[in-house]
Amino acid sequence: MPALPRAPRPPRTAPARRPPARDAHLAPEVLRARTLLIGLYALLGLTVSSWLARLPTVRSALDLGTAELGTILLVGAVGSLATVLVAGGVVARWGSRRTLLTAAVMFSVANLLLGLAPTVGEVGVLVVGVLLLSSSFALGNVPMNVETVVIERRMGRTVVPQFHAAFSLGSVTGSALGALASWADVPLLVQFGLVSVGTLVWRFAAVPGAVLPAEPSPVAAADLHDAPPARRGAGLRAALSAWRERRTLLIGVVVMAAALSEGTANNWLAISVVDGFGQPEAVAALVFGTFVASMTAARLAGTYLIDRFGRVAVLTASGVTSLAGLVLFGLAPSLPTSVVGVVAWGLGAGLVVPIGMAAVSGDPLRAAGRVAVVSAFASVASITAPPLIGLAAEAMGARHALLLITGVMLAGTLLSGSVREPGGARAPRRGTVGRDAVAPAPALSATPELSEALP
Repeated sequence: MPALPRAPRPPRTAPARRPPARDAHLAPEVLRARTLLIGLYALLGLTVSSWLARLPTVRSALDLGTAELGTILLVGAVGSLATVLVAGGVVARWGSRRTLLTAAVMFSVANLLLGLAPTVGEVGVLVVGVLLLSSSFALGNVPMNVETVVIERRMGRTVVPQFHAAFSLGSVTGSALGALASWADVPLLVQFGLVSVGTLVWRFAAVPGAVLPAEPSPVAAADLHDAPPARRGAGLRAALSAWRERRTLLIGVVVMAAALSEGTANNWLAISVVDGFGQPEAVAALVFGTFVASMTAARLAGTYLIDRFGRVAVLTASGVTSLAGLVLFGLAPSLPTSVVGVVAWGLGAGLVVPIGMAAVSGDPLRAAGRVAVVSAFASVASITAPPLIGLAAEAMGARHALLLITGVMLAGTLLSGSVREPGGARAPRRGTVGRDAVAPAPALSATPELSEALP
């Protein structure tokens, strides 16, 4: 009996391969630096908001009026401005690592003084603590923003908003801890003392790995090699030259408006809820946490929004939303309605500073100086807001006094187009970050070695 023909076997197909992870091509040190820097941003947000959430307790313990507290915050803002004016040169000379470690020590000492002042009843100690805290924040802010852009360029996609989202997440946590500490009557010295020790250990462990070494392109490396030796002070002169750049100054105004909005909420939102609606400090801390949570949501969505719609469109929408939210909060007849305004206010405020900082960091060689200029504009906002709102609050209440900043916020919204890169917007190409971005330049960190070659 003849054998039946065998049915043909189906052709073999290769097993399905899983698509490679999105960042699988990146060097391990880049991913590690990103993780560590995100942690540092979260830590900074936690520590700052835990202090701001206890401001009503500090005011009560030292028997301060609203205007007096505003004056003390003004002293801190002056210190911040003075520090940020030289921070770009410091980063260019010392490098990001040394600057961040110095700021960490200053920050921890400041927190101890903030807890000590109400304990011993000395307003002078509080003034020194606020001054040192603001100065340390300004000093550390420049290298942290520079390093976020370094990491973004190494990764080839928009990630800067994620770092600011980590700051906001830390702020939400810090607000919750501040509310819990207030509810449990935890002494300020105990709370701030633990923060001082814990943050110092964390920062000294994380900063070395969070700062990437310089990685110039062959062309840049040749330029640096052939350049004549830089004279002493060249890094500071390069940082100060950013003050003559029109685009940097316009972006500084945009960031100033955002800093005025965010800083006003940081300093006065909790007090506005206590005074304007007769609520306890714990409730006020939760409302402040709602503002920060809204900012966090905007920043978490920022990576997609910026790549999809571009910097200018996102910045314009953010300004309009934030402005509408502040007006609603200031005029709301009840606390629930005001919370709706707080949510819109926070959503609009979330992405302005990340977009502005990324927009001025396009040239790695001049990033530190430009970030310092933009940070100086933010410090000016911090200087003008505390006394202005504090004095106005005495006459019209803190909640209604917040409406005085709407004019500056409107100006910042109208200048949103200044964040577009020179040459106009282009659709994103492979290796670019953001719809309004251009091809990335070599990723150079502000290290001491590089500062010697700055023009």
